[in-house]
Amino acid sequence: MSEAAAGTVAERFRELYGADPEGVWAAPGRVNLIGEHTDYNDGFVMPFALPHTTVAAVSRRTDGVLRLHSQDIAGATGAAGGTGGVVELRVADLTPASDREWTAYPAGVVWALRAAGHEVTGADVHLASTVPVGAGLSSSAALEVVVALALNDLYELGLKGWQLARLCQRAENVYVGAPTGIMDQTASACCQDGHALFLDTRDLSQRQVPFDPTAHGLRLLVVDTRVQHAHSGGEYGRRRAGCEKGAALLGVDALRDVAFEELEAALERLGDEEEVRRLVRHVVTENHRVERVVSLLQAGETHAIGPVLTEGHASLRDDFRISCPELDLVVDTANAAGALGARMTGGGFGGCAIVLVREADVEALTKAVQDAFAAAGRTAPRVFTAVPSAGARRIG
Repeated sequence: MSEAAAGTVAERFRELYGADPEGVWAAPGRVNLIGEHTDYNDGFVMPFALPHTTVAAVSRRTDGVLRLHSQDIAGATGAAGGTGGVVELRVADLTPASDREWTAYPAGVVWALRAAGHEVTGADVHLASTVPVGAGLSSSAALEVVVALALNDLYELGLKGWQLARLCQRAENVYVGAPTGIMDQTASACCQDGHALFLDTRDLSQRQVPFDPTAHGLRLLVVDTRVQHAHSGGEYGRRRAGCEKGAALLGVDALRDVAFEELEAALERLGDEEEVRRLVRHVVTENHRVERVVSLLQAGETHAIGPVLTEGHASLRDDFRISCPELDLVVDTANAAGALGARMTGGGFGGCAIVLVREADVEALTKAVQDAFAAAGRTAPRVFTAVPSAGARRIG
């Protein structure tokens, strides 16, 4: 959603609440270039922000009431949705795991801020989003971060981007009940135009790494398979628990502490714990892949990251086992059609794949993927170019 849309969102706020909002904010979805399922293992990740954003028009309240309205977020139907009325909650009554609707995300942010000792006495909120939901592009993180940033500004809390990300993660982990890591919220809060964010999820140190495929005659395509996933489902939690078990068996705080050079020895120590062995192998090799991509981008060798992306997909497919036929079809078809590399991105079990391709090959490759989906009887995928964009900000 462009910043020009701020006026439209503000106008809808006036229709809903009978007054002008105090401001309008935007927070983006993200694509993870490399570093999947490493964030909750204290590892390395490398996301960048998309131009697709969730926009919030917000005003403070002093009466302890939180009013929420979504124009178009999935799940916002009936009285809670864009075609119905406003959801009204009392901030003093917000309780973790009490809400299974979309409202849990913004309400969870208010709960997390108050639980951290910040005096948030209510708000009126109207939301609109262009971040695809269920596609692995962090629509939930964009929703959390935009509300957190607005309240941070309006209540003059003085919190930094990484602090807001931490609070949003707590909202999702505890209030919503989804065991996500810190990457998505940090990407939405902290990314910069024309860069990927190299994030150490242990200490939250950040490095902005220049990433501009267009300058190198390339495009990074996002292929949305339209297969939706749910992070709060049991498969995500099962893999996280398996990673924690692996760390415990190896006697380390987190799998981040297993050096790439020591991987084979670590796998031998795990014996016949086959599932744990696979999870450990993915996390350790994925951390190494992130470091390789950082080095290549800093050296200006953007073309050379393609094979690393494809290696990452094989690891997610074979070791972490979170791919699906549609994601594999994208990756296999794209690479056969001349892509420099491709992989699934996001939590898995659906969502999107990314494809690094020469600019001259975009049209032919896109057609090859669409034809492959048609031949397989699959729903036509959505394909768009990912442009590294700015993180959360005030826009009106």
